[in-house]
Amino acid sequence: MTEKFAPVDKVLEEFNYDSSKLIPILQHVQDIYSYLPEDVMRYVADKLNISPAKVFGVATFFAHFSIKPKGKHIIKVCNGTACHVKGSSALIDAISKKLNLKAGQDTSADGMFTLECVYCLGACGLAPVMVMDQSVYGQVTPEKATALIDDMVKQEAAHAK
Repeated sequence: MTEKFAPVDKVLEEFNYDSSKLIPILQHVQDIYSYLPEDVMRYVADKLNISPAKVFGVATFFAHFSIKPKGKHIIKVCNGTACHVKGSSALIDAISKKLNLKAGQDTSADGMFTLECVYCLGACGLAPVMVMDQSVYGQVTPEKATALIDDMVKQEAAHAK
């Protein structure tokens, strides 16, 4: 067992190596790494005595799971009907530009932010809506979105000192 897999072993022990608990196991593992690395999924499959294909299938079927690294801060912008009508596309464009995201890229090069477009955050009355980490922001303009990112960058810089 390598040190990298020690936290995974703790999760597997917590669930008694029960393969029927694959989804909650993967949820806990993703909480550890912020995504599901391929070698970790293979390790889980081996320890649960199930095929890697089953683990990969679950990890790629459910939108909750990510097999790509995510940024330290997750920005979710609703692009559902109400938010779209109220201008969420402009938010997505402004955030993408602010983070220098290229087509097909959702995480900033520095690994600080990941932008996710979702189709309902359940706050249509606040449209357009953005969530950064666990904070919900309503009636967000492109300017407000980029200012929130700037504030987070300043907070990170202050904590780094």
